[in-house]
Parts: sequence; C-alpha cells; structure tokens
Amino acid sequence: MRVYILSLLCLSLCACNSIYIKPGTLDTKAMIYSPRGGYSMQRSIKQVMEERGYKVHVGKLTSVRERDSKDAEIYSQSKNIRYSVIIDERKEILRPIWCMFNGFWWWNFEFAISDRKTGTEIMSWRGRGCQNSSLRKLNDVLDELEIKKN
Repeated sequence: MRVYILSLLCLSLCACNSIYIKPGTLDTKAMIYSPRGGYSMQRSIKQVMEERGYKVHVGKLTSVRERDSKDAEIYSQSKNIRYSVIIDERKEILRPIWCMFNGFWWWNFEFAISDRKTGTEIMSWRGRGCQNSSLRKLNDVLDELEIKKN
C-alpha cells in the first residue's frame, strides 16, 4: 500500500508534456523566424537553436502601435524565412527544491514550429517542467524533426 501511495504521489508531481511532431521535416540550413524578447525559455530556445547551427532571425522593428496588446510591435521578416517559431510562455517560477539538480526554474509553455513554405505545423508542444529537462527534451525533439542527411 505504501508503494502504491508513493508512486501515485510521484506521478502527480511529474511534469506534463504533450508533443506532436512530423519527423524529418525541418531543414537545418533554412532560416527560422522567432519573436524578440520573452522570458528565459524563449531566450534559451533561440540559444539552443543557434548552437545547433540554425540561422535564427528576429526581424527588424518597423512600427509600434499605441494600444496595450501583445502585438504592439510589428517586425519585418525576410522573404528567405522558411520556418516560424511561436513561443507562448508564462513567467518562470523559481523552484529551488523541486528543480534543484535541473536548472532551478520551472517553465510552463506552448511552443510551435510551422513551415511557411507548405503552411503546415511541424511541431506543437504544450508542456511544463524544469529548465534543464525541458531543454534536453527540446534537443531530442529537434533530433527527430531534422531532415537526415544521406
């Protein structure tokens, strides 16, 4: 009975992730658009992609609207951009005990990559978890998404 209760408690505390991908659809040589700024997850995703050799483009600021909305800034995008990255994240939470050996920060996010050439979404990820484990999952997902060279 104790083992059952302990395992139920452990499962209730685990991070939850729902990931949909289309393997072998991401060209590593193509340019990727990502919005500017963001909390630590958005910055970390762009950094991981650049470290993997992707050309991440954030656009040139063209105009600013006066109303208070998420889309207040408009950025121009190069015509060479093949993929678009959309990251919707909540403010990260410092969890020094729960994420002690895994980056200290707790992320809650939605992350998607779409192919602008075909108009399809090649990855959709709704998740939450500690910083380092989420970045490890991102690298695993990118490994599956990338078009394999012969």
